Amino acid sequence: MPLNLTKIAFGAQSYGDIESWYAQRRSPNLTTRYRPTKWEQCIGGSLYWIHQHSIVARSEILGFSETKDGRWSIDLKPELVRVLPRPKRAHQGWRYLKGDPPRDLEEGEDIGDALPGKLAGKLERLGLI
Repeated sequence: MPLNLTKIAFGAQSYGDIESWYAQRRSPNLTTRYRPTKWEQCIGGSLYWIHQHSIVARSEILGFSETKDGRWSIDLKPELVRVLPRPKRAHQGWRYLKGDPPRDLEEGEDIGDALPGKLAGKLERLGLI
């Protein structure tokens, strides 16, 4: 089973900002200073996007390539898939996703009023959700 990564959607004010970032690129990618040590296991996995302390979407990882300046590019499939929001703490850079990934939302599925990620995380730690 491939490994998955998480990354903060830094600078995104809304989910629409993440969508527009994908719409403006034919081959989306991220650059990072360090390639994951388990990079080969990540190919075929997904990069999960964190927005406002919740995992909200994912993109399939197609591969890794070195840039001219010695950094690494995480090459992504140009498709953004919404997932069932799950609380996730903010972090810098990318991290491996621990545990089972959130499921994809079905076409036209409405998630209703989702709790903000920070609040949902606190309630989950208290065992209330």
